[in-house]
Amino acid sequence: MKNHLTERREEADLSQGDLAAAVDVTRQTINAIERERYDPSLELAFKLAAFFECHIEDLFDPNLEIELECE
Repeated sequence: MKNHLTERREEADLSQGDLAAAVDVTRQTINAIERERYDPSLELAFKLAAFFECHIEDLFDPNLEIELECE
């Protein structure tokens, strides 16, 4: 999943380890999310958004294509 976690983390002048400790995960988890190799759980996505005081959608872009049917 595309994300803006690296940019947010760097703007806050945090290492991956600092952010990981703040949201109670490993540095490897933060690295995997930033490299788009791991999609965070909903709980972790909420923790990250709360930490950065933003909406989940500001951090993660699932690029969902939703088809709407009109009646």
